[in-house]
Amino acid sequence: MSSNRKSSSWVATVLAVSVAAIAAMSPARAADPIFPTGSRLGLVPPAGMVASETFDGFADPGKDAAILMAVLPPTAYGQIEKTLDPDTLKKQGVIVEKREPMQFSFGKGFLVTARQTADKTHYRKWLLVAAAGDFTALITAQVPEQDKTYPDRTMRAALASLSVRAHVPEAEELSLLPFTVGDLAGFHVEGVLRGRGLMLSDRPNTADSGKPATESVSEARLLIAAIPGGPQEPDDRANFAKLSFSEIGGLRDIQITVSEPLRIGGQSGYQTMADAKDARSGNSVRVVQWLRFGGGGYLQMVGIASSNGWTTTLTRMRAVRDSIDTK
Repeated sequence: MSSNRKSSSWVATVLAVSVAAIAAMSPARAADPIFPTGSRLGLVPPAGMVASETFDGFADPGKDAAILMAVLPPTAYGQIEKTLDPDTLKKQGVIVEKREPMQFSFGKGFLVTARQTADKTHYRKWLLVAAAGDFTALITAQVPEQDKTYPDRTMRAALASLSVRAHVPEAEELSLLPFTVGDLAGFHVEGVLRGRGLMLSDRPNTADSGKPATESVSEARLLIAAIPGGPQEPDDRANFAKLSFSEIGGLRDIQITVSEPLRIGGQSGYQTMADAKDARSGNSVRVVQWLRFGGGGYLQMVGIASSNGWTTTLTRMRAVRDSIDTK
């Protein structure tokens, strides 16, 4: 039995060493990409950089280092690929050192490594352009030339980790706004302008299916924007509302049907309604504009939809309007 115990002990030791050896040979799990709030683009940032709260990208403010990410139309890739050459960049003060192809799981791309002098500071720069299906990704990174925290290999590794997610959750997009929306009333988030505005529509998000969205002239749209300023005196609000309404694009043959002051969310407001024609299709539409004043600025809400079913659509738009609260 003593021999058996020694044999078992020896086997256990060998197994333990083998497991440890296998674990040591296995590659470490790659870090997950980080997606800045509201962005479909993400990457594994270099140690020291964090997601920015003011732009899509990452930054190390103490070292004047940053990675900026932008989304462009899908057709932009071909145009940039042809025009982003050393001579063109040199005219902008960017000296190209190298240009090379890049391949990602979602599509092809290319990386330009360069140097630039701005405000007497010398920078190392990287420009990454990638075709991501329904959009073009443009990534710009820069680091002061004298800084050794972010060497070329570190920045290249970060850029090579570029990832794309199919869509941004609606709750995350809404978090970028200076106001909250408690009830979407069946509308979908079509677009968000960070810190300023929101576009809602009846069209569902089609990013998951990969199919291009098709616009219908009958679909309802509701734009909500927070704008600084506005009329100082209550007596000026009627004229201000008229001027604001006149700047709504895409309409013709406008006939105002309602123009009156209105309390919205416990604050002073103004309501304007009209019948009109869609400038592109000629179809009959109805339009409503609500202005809500207060807090050194105002909210402008503009809803447009087909005349057919307008009563039901207007009820939904009112539900959204009444659920809005400023942060």
